[in-house]
Amino acid sequence: MRLFAFLPLALLSTSALAVPLLPTPEVIVGDAVMQVQQQRLRRDIEKMVSFGTRHTLSSQTDRKRGIGAAVRWAEAELKKNGLTTLQTCDTVTGRRVPAPTRVCNAVAIQRGTERPNDVVIITGHIDSRVTDVMDFTKDAPGANDDGSGTAAVLEAARVLSKRKFPGTIVYAALSGEEQGLLGGKILADYAKAQGWNVVANLNNDIIGNSCGSDGVCNDKQVRVFSEGPRWQGREALAAQQRSLGGENDAPSRNLSRYLDTLAEKYPQIGLDVMQVWRNDRFGRGGDHTEFLNAGYPAVRFSVAVENYHHQHQDLRKEGGVEYGDTIDKMDFPYLTKVVKLNVAALAALASAPPPPEPTIEGAVSTDTTVQWPIVSGAVSYVIRWRRTDTNQWEKSKPVKFDRGATVYPLSPAGKQGVFVQESLRGIRVDDWVFGVSSVSANGFESPVASAVPGGAFKPYVAPPPPPAQR
Repeated sequence: MRLFAFLPLALLSTSALAVPLLPTPEVIVGDAVMQVQQQRLRRDIEKMVSFGTRHTLSSQTDRKRGIGAAVRWAEAELKKNGLTTLQTCDTVTGRRVPAPTRVCNAVAIQRGTERPNDVVIITGHIDSRVTDVMDFTKDAPGANDDGSGTAAVLEAARVLSKRKFPGTIVYAALSGEEQGLLGGKILADYAKAQGWNVVANLNNDIIGNSCGSDGVCNDKQVRVFSEGPRWQGREALAAQQRSLGGENDAPSRNLSRYLDTLAEKYPQIGLDVMQVWRNDRFGRGGDHTEFLNAGYPAVRFSVAVENYHHQHQDLRKEGGVEYGDTIDKMDFPYLTKVVKLNVAALAALASAPPPPEPTIEGAVSTDTTVQWPIVSGAVSYVIRWRRTDTNQWEKSKPVKFDRGATVYPLSPAGKQGVFVQESLRGIRVDDWVFGVSSVSANGFESPVASAVPGGAFKPYVAPPPPPAQR
């Protein structure tokens, strides 16, 4: 391992501090997972159903019915945990919002103790609907779609607010999803305005049933949807990806791999991740898409088997079939497992350093060189690689960050900062996909960032053109 620097030696030496013993990931994550309470989830969904309808165009002033009362209640619940709360709002019009309407999200922020600008966000949408998406007068219980996702947000805040994490966690109940992913865009825009480094958005939408409308049941898995090539910056990246790869390595895809590994590591969650490698269900969408549009890694959690009789339906009974999104059609033990996975992911992501930004070299060579800037909070890294036709990471090599390594006057590619470089002897770059993860002092590992065009977890920024083209 080589260390490249563009910084004074004195700065490096003063940073070499002793690392105290810290709780392990198994202790921190395992304890948090076991604090999730099924009764609390049911109570929260019962309360949301009691608002009658939470349609985005319903009353914002009624104290007991409508979207306004629901958002105020959600913010009050988040505030009970001692968190900083606010409503992120915007006035919008659109195809499903014919008159200017104020759309507000209930948001709580748990500031990180070491890296407050590194942010992980959990979302669920609090608005509901019936068959006619413009009908804001009928009762729309929205128990599963998406009372379940909002309950996950509230329960995660209740459990995790009792602890401190190096990174920041944001909890958000979003409005306007059914009218065009409005709340997702409002919060993504807010994150951008705040300058947050959003490591991940975990969007939960329909996570509380285990049997479908055809009688098929599955309470052992949860689907996690993730995009392939990153959408933001896709046109600028297209030529590079054609040459260098990256079709299966957007940060969101690596986030889904991370969640799959996490579910396996903590069997007390009791759930397996079914990775679905498309942005969302066929021809449908969710709030995480607006985070992806802004360049932030985002995935959608959804049940393994959907029941179409109980979403986007008027309350009625036809041909012996009950329609409508009511609480009695939910599976609360299953919902509890999905929330446990979310809590585990939030705790792990907020504890781990952000993923690195690796690059590789090795064309016309029998060796591959991997290099990346050092990451704040990381004491070591893991290089991972897999065959190009393989789904999951196959091989790995730990790299200890040694501040006593040789210091060079210039960094790779002329960039300023401190870089780590590692050579993989006898590994030909043509045949593999490479990535790197960051590891904290107590063993929390970040998701892998792939060394491909668009693989960085930060929004893609096109490099400036050569001077002659400016």
